[in-house]
Amino acid sequence: MSSPSTPARGRPARLDRDRTVDTALDLLDEVGLDALTMRRLADAMDVQAGALYRYFATKDDLLTAMAERMLADLAATGTDGDWSERLTTLARAMRAALLARRDGARVYAGTHATGPHTLGFAEAVVGVLRTAGFGEEDAARSLMALAHFTIGHTLEEQAALRPSGDGGAADPERLRLAAEPERYPQLAAVLPTLTSGDFAAHFDFGLSLLLRGLRALEHS
Repeated sequence: MSSPSTPARGRPARLDRDRTVDTALDLLDEVGLDALTMRRLADAMDVQAGALYRYFATKDDLLTAMAERMLADLAATGTDGDWSERLTTLARAMRAALLARRDGARVYAGTHATGPHTLGFAEAVVGVLRTAGFGEEDAARSLMALAHFTIGHTLEEQAALRPSGDGGAADPERLRLAAEPERYPQLAAVLPTLTSGDFAAHFDFGLSLLLRGLRALEHS
């Protein structure tokens, strides 16, 4: 005899919101955002497509729930060091969370989640800044700058890492061929860095510039 939490043999598992989001994230990893449809998700869950709308009125609602789930546990990071070290940890954790899912940044960029994971991350960032002495307006705008930089960088990073047959990956060789030294001598001089695949180094450099700006604001 099956227990209430274990479906009988041959019977699909009971549909619920959490299972739907988990399955959608797994399907995202498998097929990517462009191929993720409500019908395809319903097929993966062995239910009728209409059943999904009990929890998510639109695909955008589903994507918002997926975005929220991706940021689970981020608020617990960034508890050590001074304010700049804590913000660095939080930003790196957000990037890692988005990278952990195929097209994760694309999913998150188009949503405005207000669940506990997203709000907890925002609360942590603002709390670090206000505790460090930043005013309310500066803390709010710093949160937006940090989040927008992290999402935007990860969006470009995942686009560059996509296979050429999956939406077109950035091809460093194309840039090398286009940036002719005679016509673009300055670009040609920095091509090794521009075409580098060390995205963590690119991210940390941009993040350090943002934090230096905040430190200047702190002392202004």
